Amino acid sequence: MDKARERALIIINAVHEQEAYANVALARELRKGGLSDMDRRFVTELVYGTVKAGDTLDWIIRKYINRPMSKVSPMVRDILRMGVYQLKYMDKVPPSAACNESVELAKRFGHDGVAKFVNGVMRTMVREPEKGAFPEGKGNATINLALTQQHPEWLVRRWIKEFGFEEAASLCAFNNNPAPLSVRTNTLKTNPSELMLQLVSLGLDCRQSEFAPEGILLGSHGSLDDLPVLQEGYCQVQDESSMLVAHVVDPQPGELVLDVCSAPGGKTTHMAALMENRGRIVACDIYDHKLERVRNNAQRLGITIIDPMLMDAREIWQEFPQQADRVLVDAPCSGLGVLRRKPDSRWRKTPELLKELPRLQLDILKSGAAAVKPGGLLVYSTCTIAREENQEVVQAFLDSTGEFTLINAGERLPNPREDEMVQLYPQRDGTDGFFISCMRRK
Repeated sequence: MDKARERALIIINAVHEQEAYANVALARELRKGGLSDMDRRFVTELVYGTVKAGDTLDWIIRKYINRPMSKVSPMVRDILRMGVYQLKYMDKVPPSAACNESVELAKRFGHDGVAKFVNGVMRTMVREPEKGAFPEGKGNATINLALTQQHPEWLVRRWIKEFGFEEAASLCAFNNNPAPLSVRTNTLKTNPSELMLQLVSLGLDCRQSEFAPEGILLGSHGSLDDLPVLQEGYCQVQDESSMLVAHVVDPQPGELVLDVCSAPGGKTTHMAALMENRGRIVACDIYDHKLERVRNNAQRLGITIIDPMLMDAREIWQEFPQQADRVLVDAPCSGLGVLRRKPDSRWRKTPELLKELPRLQLDILKSGAAAVKPGGLLVYSTCTIAREENQEVVQAFLDSTGEFTLINAGERLPNPREDEMVQLYPQRDGTDGFFISCMRRK
């Protein structure tokens, strides 16, 4: 049996049945070795492609089976999903190979009856592709966009209402493009020009970020475990739009800064670099294993001013009442601005999530605000493009207190914008969706 497809199936099933993150499960499985470079690339494409296509594959499968998907065992569902993805989206895979290998997987993880079922479904798809054709015509424009661009229909409808059909289609298409790897120069050890020379000497294609002065975007690259400039702490993997947050906070050497939702520490370590590693940053999170990532990143980057603290962000005000010069609330959010980086993420979002999260976000923002000293700054950021989680949370906070005033966040960016509250949109700005606002305590 094809070991590459077996590995891919194990990862896909872990994503669907154990809620594993696709990138984490993939990295863990590939580290076991035993696959050629070609097979590793094949597994990566098959895993990310199948997981990202999600409900689109299920829609196709339902056209060829005479039972509800819920009546098909989880492993068989994933065998079919993986097989359909190869048939519809991987042109270099012969249909016979997609069918035969799916049947072999069914034998491995099922029995003869399961293998016959998978064989029948797959071969019918090859013979009668028209049965799985997506609906077309004016009345089917939304469902067609959702299926062809592999996004949840509720989310597509939301974006069409907000942006119009064409821009919603552009946003979906952007999310389906591969995201470049971006790294932030660790200015405590080097500068962007020197880092760029080091990366070029390693044979990497790279270019300067248009958003952040420390940011460098890399083209094709191998395993990050084998990238010496990263392992030796000359840079940190971080999305370029995420790098803007520390610039809006603009922490100064010697200050007390709170990062109340810190892990994994990209913004935390960026602020430490801007502070020239002088002062104190309290980095909070509710999970110690996530704080361990902050500790590891700080050690690798040579940073000594970060103080990891296991704490619920909603309680931070009790520990530091009106003491901090600056507080960053990078709130937990729906992540609708970074869907291109997380292929499994789009199918885990629900409309209910956008109703639940703002309450938590507002609670955390109020707690962080109570830790800001008079004259100090409070920055609120997310990696989503939903107004309910962004502008509306900030406005609800300002309406609840007379102690803070909104200041222009756009003017604080490396490349200033007119936006009082900064909202980056993937389809407009060509980067991850990100929101940043800034307030000052009177």
